[in-house]
Amino acid sequence: MQTILNETQWNVYQTLLKATDSLSAQELVEKTGIDHPMMAATLMQGEQDGWLTIKEIPREELVPSEDVAALMEQGLPERRVLPLLAEKGKIPMRDLADVAKELDIPIHEIIKFGGPRGWVEKDKGDLAITEAGRAAIDTPDADEKALKFAVEKGSIYLDELANQGIDVERVKMLLNNRNAVAKIKPRTLRLTLITETGRKVLSGDVKVVKERNVLTSDDITSGEWKNIQLRQYDVTLAAEKTAPAKIHPMQKIIQLTRRAFLEMGFSEIVAPQVESAFWDFDALFQPQDHPARDMQDTFYLTRPNEAKLPADDIIERIRQTHENGWTTGSTGWGYKWNIERARQTVLRTHTTASSIRALAQDPNPPRKVFCVGKVFRNEAISYKHLPEFFQVDGIIIDEHASLATLLGTLKEFYRKMGFSKVKFKPSFFPYTEPSAEVFVYMESKQAWIELGGSGVFRPEVTRPFGCNVPVLAWGLGLDRLAMMRYGFKDIRELYWSDLDRIKEVPLCQ
Repeated sequence: MQTILNETQWNVYQTLLKATDSLSAQELVEKTGIDHPMMAATLMQGEQDGWLTIKEIPREELVPSEDVAALMEQGLPERRVLPLLAEKGKIPMRDLADVAKELDIPIHEIIKFGGPRGWVEKDKGDLAITEAGRAAIDTPDADEKALKFAVEKGSIYLDELANQGIDVERVKMLLNNRNAVAKIKPRTLRLTLITETGRKVLSGDVKVVKERNVLTSDDITSGEWKNIQLRQYDVTLAAEKTAPAKIHPMQKIIQLTRRAFLEMGFSEIVAPQVESAFWDFDALFQPQDHPARDMQDTFYLTRPNEAKLPADDIIERIRQTHENGWTTGSTGWGYKWNIERARQTVLRTHTTASSIRALAQDPNPPRKVFCVGKVFRNEAISYKHLPEFFQVDGIIIDEHASLATLLGTLKEFYRKMGFSKVKFKPSFFPYTEPSAEVFVYMESKQAWIELGGSGVFRPEVTRPFGCNVPVLAWGLGLDRLAMMRYGFKDIRELYWSDLDRIKEVPLCQ
């Protein structure tokens, strides 16, 4: 019986017949020059016919980041601090920030990555070097050795590292969730070997035909069409992965947030990111000695160092409200209000500054407005905190508004954002009473995640601006919402230039 093969199949089988051992798909591609989709189709057909056996071996590939070569040359943060620790023995934790600043390295990375290595340890308020740390000063660790090989080759498989005598398990432990340095990606090695059945068939009567997608006019007029076989298409074969154009996950959340509130009948407002302390704090009845107004929590500006304030009559009402309660029925905070502190310029700490501006411009009910924007707080960077992030703030001015209205509005917002489980806990904020924190249930973590605060503006906030009806208000974080929706484990991933990660985010989620 004659066996008919196309040129591609014949080329692949001849290469396998000549091989002394099994070959991977990549090796076959390199030896034959056939592209991956055609190679995959040929191997799959050969396996179905019983001519080939394909053995799948799971592998892990170490892929370094684009910047890791420069980082390795300079030294990982936990390594750069070792000589100083070896010289001093210990560094008080209170001085560690100054040391990190002098070395220009993130302070948290010294402890976060030095501790698991066994190089450093906390000792009664000090950071001390261990014996392992002293030994490591001139000795690269397993991951550092691995990264050197990976940088030289572009990437490297972990089993290849094992052949170099490198502790693969330690490499995986040290590089786990350290995406800024490298990623360990799962791969599958497919080794192909020709079977005895295949050898017997291919040594018999074989006819090699040309295979084409279409016939040309020359093929027909010359009669060559008799020797051409039209190529069959298998629509079930795996196709090359494509990444359709998409917007950034954070931008997607912002757009979805805007759409949700617009669909609920809200109007959108905007306000400056550089704000006066008056609108950011004083207008919201936050006392001038409140801890949130300290330099360690708020970014103050030197240029410009003063902001314009509203009309004198508004300033006077705010002053009296802080000092004695004015006519709000409150006793105020009982201190001497300082107008110079109100003139200070800050990077706004919340978008509630835009809400109170909107209230001052038009306090007449009914009215519903919201604002989406970036806010700034002087916080330490971590997997769940950034010094700048996005918030959505909003208010409802309505004489019939109640706490139930507020909770219902927020539950509807999160329903539109894809979260059905929402709960509220009583809380305290200087400018709302009653107040409630908002929690959303994260299925992947099986936990409730706090996403913001809400409440009813106190009379001390609304009455100085001529509003005598209930005003519902909220400020909700959007970065954590994006983390939850798109499966990011670290809030910093939202801002890393990681195109591979963005490509993996589904368009519809």
